[in-house]
Amino acid sequence: MSRSHPARLAFALCTITSAVNLQAPLYDALAARSGAGVGATTVAFACYVVGILPVLLGFNGLAERVGRKPLIVTALVLCLAATALTLAMPGLITLGIARFMMGIGTALTSTVAPAYMRSLFGGGDSRAPANWVTASTALGFGLGAAVTALFVLHVPSLTPPSFWLYLGAAALALVWVLTLKDDSPRQTGAEMLRLPAFPPGAFGYGLAILLAWASVGLVIAILPSTLAQHGLSGWAGFATFGVCSCGVLFQPWARKLAPQIATQLGLIILPLAYGLIAWGALQGYLVAVLVGTVAASSACYGFIYLGGLSGVLDLAAEQPSRASAGYFLMAYLGFSIPVITTGVLVDVFGHTAALGIFGMVLLGSVIVTLGIIQRGRGLICSADLARLDR
Repeated sequence: MSRSHPARLAFALCTITSAVNLQAPLYDALAARSGAGVGATTVAFACYVVGILPVLLGFNGLAERVGRKPLIVTALVLCLAATALTLAMPGLITLGIARFMMGIGTALTSTVAPAYMRSLFGGGDSRAPANWVTASTALGFGLGAAVTALFVLHVPSLTPPSFWLYLGAAALALVWVLTLKDDSPRQTGAEMLRLPAFPPGAFGYGLAILLAWASVGLVIAILPSTLAQHGLSGWAGFATFGVCSCGVLFQPWARKLAPQIATQLGLIILPLAYGLIAWGALQGYLVAVLVGTVAASSACYGFIYLGGLSGVLDLAAEQPSRASAGYFLMAYLGFSIPVITTGVLVDVFGHTAALGIFGMVLLGSVIVTLGIIQRGRGLICSADLARLDR
């Protein structure tokens, strides 16, 4: 097995996810150009989820019919087309269409990436392939925004050179993916629709990732307009990088903890980190915002993400695919509905009130979720003891 093969797939995964937030530092400028408010911006942002959910729920069996490589190639083509569209016609409507396309690409990727990476490693231990997938995708979600922010800080533009750099990188990734082998078996009669399921004790983990990704979505979609009030909108890309990509630094610690402990630790960190982000953004203290996003990322893409997913899979028994679908359904609901709601509140009541309301709801929801996870663990332990007695 050549190590270049996993590296090529990892580069493709990073490239696909880099497209997702490539335009994030421009949200406030695109809204201003279109004469729209924060609420409309969050709707365009959430079009990403509209592309993801149908694929995750209705086409989970597609890889078993056509293979893994065609889905990665399709995702790269969609991201290339979406980026070219925003380069040719910058605007809020175009952004919504592009994010819809990138949502489809991300969903196609997420359904096959772990298994494809494992096959390129030659099977065996799944930890190394999983590490490559999580690291490359987490890096990608923040990298595109950070590179765009570097150019926008130097020369403000709705079509920064980062878009052209991305097109070149994605074209290279496409060529490299085409050279990869794909010997996965095809099953023409494979089931396509796999509805989500929540095994007993798993719903609390779903609520945890919903709260985590709602916070991430708020940083990406709403924070640029908040920072713009202090002339700091150009730094929004670095905030996106912090909240998306820095969580990979905490994943080794999360793996050493039991799923319940890791998830609960992340939930404790989350409202504290959010408070620092909101206070820094409203007061114009950039350092507080950046430190807060790194802390939030430790929870959202470190402890809660890995802890929650591990906990769900431990409870899944014979339905790991459906349990994973339920977990990510909750995650992407958090990535859309709370963000849109907060964006509308910004337009109606202003940034201070909207961010404050989100913070209070977040804190209350965290307390409830901690209790649900604890009770769920207690019920599982009781069931295990009962089986031992029998």
